[in-house]
Amino acid sequence: MITYGIPLLVLATTGSVARTGLVFALGALPRIGAFTVAGGLVDRYGSARVFRAANLARTVAALTAAGALTLLDARTLAATVTVMLLAASTGFLSEFSYVAAETAGGQASRAAETRAHRVQSTLITIDQTALLAGPVAAGLLIEHGGPAAMLGTLAVFSLLAAARGLGHDLVPSQAVAPKQGLSAGWATLRSLPMLAWLVGGLTVSNGAVALLQAAVPVIVVTELDHSSADAGLIWSAAAVTSLLAVTASRRAIDCWGLWPVGVAAGTVAATATLAIAHADTYQDYFLLIAVLMAAEGGLTVVLRTVRSYLIPADRFGSTLAATILLLLLPYPAAGLLVATLSATQLGHAITAAALLQTFGLVAAFAHLRHLPRTQK
Repeated sequence: MITYGIPLLVLATTGSVARTGLVFALGALPRIGAFTVAGGLVDRYGSARVFRAANLARTVAALTAAGALTLLDARTLAATVTVMLLAASTGFLSEFSYVAAETAGGQASRAAETRAHRVQSTLITIDQTALLAGPVAAGLLIEHGGPAAMLGTLAVFSLLAAARGLGHDLVPSQAVAPKQGLSAGWATLRSLPMLAWLVGGLTVSNGAVALLQAAVPVIVVTELDHSSADAGLIWSAAAVTSLLAVTASRRAIDCWGLWPVGVAAGTVAATATLAIAHADTYQDYFLLIAVLMAAEGGLTVVLRTVRSYLIPADRFGSTLAATILLLLLPYPAAGLLVATLSATQLGHAITAAALLQTFGLVAAFAHLRHLPRTQK
């Protein structure tokens, strides 16, 4: 709801394409900043404590913004500042809870040993199931209930996550200071060339996905003359195909291993992004983004499985933060690009991003032919 709902909220509140792109960037920049401390805090204080604290803080932020937007007139400077602050704060807090949850998932994957990809596919299935409802719910809530309805719902889910989340803390025997933790994460990533190449290729691929996430709401609403709910429906439908792809990837990895599945998913992702650049109807965007996100689901299973195999347990949170920091770098750039381009120029930008995505994935998987196989 945060990733896809906040851009729709901004567009509904400000009515500005440029501000939508700017807020997308503002939401990503604090996410990047969060990883300078999140991994170290998780390694030091444990997953459960960080997860609960982040969700409680996000509840407060959503309720505060909902109250402010109820009192303010839409499309005023005060309303714009409010949604910008909301984007920054929710982006920042979301990454603390994400690192905490992924660290717990990494421990479960290590315990599963050669069946780590099955654990990761199950965790991704949980994520994608939530994404089925999130984007379309955000669009419908904004369209029929206004920003306060959407933010109130976000607050409720954040509070439930804090209350029902991770059951116990996963604290290593030796505490790691936040600054040392991030440094250890970078050092660990540099010492693992296989993981570094995979993260590098997926960072370039994320540039294309980030641009689509920032641009598609603008294109659908302003160029194709569809509603915010229609824009949200695209991503909910994409979550369905991604969910199916995650299940299929688990079985495919059982049969053929990580590398062939990763190559196939990367090929489909690059091809779909190139096709999206030339789409001109709502139906085209609907179908092609579904295909793209299915491929991204497969790539995510590969990344998380390799990550769980290679990263040492005592530095998992810090190294995870370093890898996600790299994967998030394209998002503020994508938001700023959308803010500076007109809607008619976005297709050319998507084409360039698709070409970079292709080259990045080819380079990455060319260096990953010796990915570990898994067992049934």
